[in-house]
Amino acid sequence: MTARLLFGRPLPGSVGEWRRVVHIFEVPAGNTLPERLTALCGTSFGPGELESLGRPTGMPCESCLRRVATH
Repeated sequence: MTARLLFGRPLPGSVGEWRRVVHIFEVPAGNTLPERLTALCGTSFGPGELESLGRPTGMPCESCLRRVATH
C-alpha cells in the first residue's frame, strides 16, 4: 500500500525564517489526523503550529528527505 504524504512548515512568526523548512509527514490511515503530527525527521507539531502545503514548495527539511525514500 502507498503511504499518503502531507507537506507542512511552521507558521510565519513561530520560528525564525531560516527554520521554516518544509517537513514531510506520513498520514495515518483514515480521515482523522492525530492531535500531534510527527515529521519523518522526528520533529513534532501540535494544533495551530503548521502551515499545510498542497505540494512540496520552499526549502525542504533535509532530514525528512533522507528518510522519505525508506518509507
